[in-house]
Amino acid sequence: MNGPAAATLTYVYAVTPPTPALDDVLPTLTGVAGSRVTLLAPVPDDTGPVAFAISDVPRADFGEEVLPARFEDLHWLEETARAHHRVIEALAARTTVLPLRMATLYQDHTRALRALQPQGQEFATQLARLAAHTEYGVKIYVRPAGAPDAGTAAPAATPGKAYLQARRAQRDAHEDHYRQARTAADRIAEIALRYAADRVSHPPQSGPLAASVGENVVNAAFLVPDAEADAFRRAVRAVAEDLPGILLETTGPWAPYSFTALPSASEVPASGNPAPEPPPSRPRS
Repeated sequence: MNGPAAATLTYVYAVTPPTPALDDVLPTLTGVAGSRVTLLAPVPDDTGPVAFAISDVPRADFGEEVLPARFEDLHWLEETARAHHRVIEALAARTTVLPLRMATLYQDHTRALRALQPQGQEFATQLARLAAHTEYGVKIYVRPAGAPDAGTAAPAATPGKAYLQARRAQRDAHEDHYRQARTAADRIAEIALRYAADRVSHPPQSGPLAASVGENVVNAAFLVPDAEADAFRRAVRAVAEDLPGILLETTGPWAPYSFTALPSASEVPASGNPAPEPPPSRPRS
């Protein structure tokens, strides 16, 4: 339990089995704010063998009175997200994990255990379902069609007609790129039926990074059995070979961020009120 001065909060990264497979990594694993990562587990009972991977973090940096401002600090946000992700990836390399959101906080170890115990069987069931599975991401971007080029019009065309012909060609190319994206999405759906155990569709990404490569029209995550991972990746890579109007991006392997059901009341800061909604814990690729 935290010290008498209550100077720390309990930060939870993930749910995991308390397995000996973690014995070699936990002694040297540090998380957010440079804090040591440990396992917090109840006495084994019929709720299933599950534990929280936790750190004790400074209340001054993670208390509910300062956390909203912290999420506006891009440097702090990136540093914390990467530390959170690094812990989850280190655990996932050795066992099955259920990643929790960045800044999942409890007042102390007792409150964290109080949240863990009634959901122990549910978490154990989820861990069993995700065992020997890995998450992969697939994004489809529609490439820009390019600016109209009036110089491609027939030599006899007037300047106005040439411009209209070029605009029509651009529009036709743009529509063709969208048709190619639909074709790619259909192919990926067929691949998922063969190789993936589950699929989640995320909202398309926007912003400068996405716009630099085109319009993101598909942003999906797939839960793939490890035995099928190589075949899944090969099949996805082949999807866009004859579709020059799109860009296909694959990411992973990841811990199963998209396939974890979060606790019903996981974020509980010092006052007992819910913490502000943080961004996804996995850094964007």
